[in-house]
Amino acid sequence: MTQTTHTIPELPFSIIADELERLRANTPLVHVLTNEVVQCFTANTLLAIGASPAMVVAREEVAEFAAIADALLINIGTLYAERLEAMQLAIDAANAAGTPWVLDPVAVGVLNYRTEAARTMLAQRPAAIRGNGSEILALANALNLSEVSGAGKGVDSTMSSSSALTAAQQLAAATGAIVAVTGATDYITDGVQTWAVPWGHAMMTRVVGTGCALSAVVAAFLADAPNRLNAVAAACAVMAIAGERAIECSDGPGTFLAPFLDALHVIHPTQLRSYSV
Repeated sequence: MTQTTHTIPELPFSIIADELERLRANTPLVHVLTNEVVQCFTANTLLAIGASPAMVVAREEVAEFAAIADALLINIGTLYAERLEAMQLAIDAANAAGTPWVLDPVAVGVLNYRTEAARTMLAQRPAAIRGNGSEILALANALNLSEVSGAGKGVDSTMSSSSALTAAQQLAAATGAIVAVTGATDYITDGVQTWAVPWGHAMMTRVVGTGCALSAVVAAFLADAPNRLNAVAAACAVMAIAGERAIECSDGPGTFLAPFLDALHVIHPTQLRSYSV
């Protein structure tokens, strides 16, 4: 069953607070296999939110590390044969250990090699998928779930999150993953229930790596999560709220990053709960 966007409930601040409190109590170890453009920013983002990042990428080590990590991120932004082999080894080890892993399908639908790689990964049971409107539509098309097309422009989406909502719900139902389609409003769904996260700022799209870092934060929130839908939605919400706070003390992309990381560090569950009163 699908929902139209005007009926999608907004994620309550009490849930965001509870999920952030749980993450900081656990300080999850997140194994990050991400693209080479954003590794440093992603690591700093995870540290700021209260998680522990590890960028173990060698194919000789990824399986061993994925088995001991609390969560795994697979981001296919800079994909080549050796990296893909390492990703497959890490996914297999994570699944064997019961470790949740997140697929960030960067630019699928634009290039055939990565689209086929992501389509194969969908059969390997990701716990969550985080992408923009064009990426989620491309994955749904790859599984013949949707006839709506809208390939991205490089890594950028040409489709709004709301236009990909039905595809996200269909993708979640077909794969068993929590699907987060992000944009001006983020929608997070398990195929039956959907949350809306309407916060954030357009400046976040003018700084490389915020989407990739969000996928790593999704992985961190998924670690030992009793409710994966709430965990993924809270990850999106915390990043969006930090973006709104950061824009208040920045003049542009160059001065945005430092207050953004600071906002992730200082945001507190008590503060979030006060918003719901």
